[in-house]
Amino acid sequence: PPLASPKFEPGPPKEEAIELARVVDRGIRESHAIDLKKLCISPEKCWKVSVDLMVVNHDGNLIDAASLASLVALKNAQVPEFDGKRVNNAVKTKDKVPLIDEPLAITVWKVGSSLLVDPTREEEDASIARLTVSTKKDGNICAIQKGGSDAFTWEEIETAFDLSITKGAEVRKLLK
Repeated sequence: PPLASPKFEPGPPKEEAIELARVVDRGIRESHAIDLKKLCISPEKCWKVSVDLMVVNHDGNLIDAASLASLVALKNAQVPEFDGKRVNNAVKTKDKVPLIDEPLAITVWKVGSSLLVDPTREEEDASIARLTVSTKKDGNICAIQKGGSDAFTWEEIETAFDLSITKGAEVRKLLK
């Protein structure tokens, strides 16, 4: 919404919002974070998992913040009561979304010849490229998205991978 940043205007989602949703979704899907078999209630019925995010203050690093918020939401979501015929959304069970993994996106921003993690909006505005790397708990990479107009050298890509794996592990420790 426009209250999140002067950059945002009312109306249908812009390219930045669509990319944000796709990058976060890809990290979750490609990591196979949710045990889809456990979402099956019966051969005809299964639970659907959706994550809706509302940005209230975009001061930088929105992709990573959205990825973290999505992971926290999935870890804490409770399944509503189901009596075999009807879902009662007002009553939550102790059952959680069946998570197998904890995908997390870490974006490395290129400003001149420097690489930054967790930039402010002003630093993002000065950047020439970004590389978002989603990793799993074991450090394996499950999704990558490149943005911006400039290129990364192979050495910068390797550094971005290492930073994403290291910072992802540090952030996951805070979630325990």
